[in-house]
Amino acid sequence: MRHDHNDSIACIVDECKFHCKDDDYCTLNQIKVSKHESVANTVECTDCGSFQKE
Repeated sequence: MRHDHNDSIACIVDECKFHCKDDDYCTLNQIKVSKHESVANTVECTDCGSFQKE
């Protein structure tokens, strides 16, 4: 079964509701990237704000 995915958003978080189960991409048209700190200095300060638990 083929799920439509967004070729522009690679993702390996298969616990997410929007993860394409056929390959490592997101099925959303766009995502929201959020941060934990007032200034994001490292990758660890950021998250995918569109994540939803499957």
